[in-house]
Amino acid sequence: QVQLVESGGGLVQAGGSLRLSCAASGNIFSINAMGWYRQAPGKQREMVATITSGGTTNYADSVKGRFTISRDNAKNTVYLQMNSLKPEDTAVYYCKTEDVIAAQVTGSIKRYLAVWGQGTLVTVSS
Repeated sequence: QVQLVESGGGLVQAGGSLRLSCAASGNIFSINAMGWYRQAPGKQREMVATITSGGTTNYADSVKGRFTISRDNAKNTVYLQMNSLKPEDTAVYYCKTEDVIAAQVTGSIKRYLAVWGQGTLVTVSS
């Protein structure tokens, strides 16, 4: 079983910074893409940033130049450094992994197409 545990959310003033972390647990052999998504109240979930196993990144236009995604493959962890935060960044931030290969308790190998974290709340006050 692959699980994601997010941390680092909280309350910050506009212009401030936060760093989110997401660690994948389980007997993992490999993870292809990892990413961060967010959902504000009354809005659909949207992509914030993604990073492949090779380090290729992609950002939403609204966060380019302010957010930086990175990952530690040895720790199966992805980070999101958020700077110059704005009130419109307020949302629940979700971590997602794609195409995860992991061993099961039975010894069999399973491929997980997508795994989501439970979400962490980021609130930016004006």
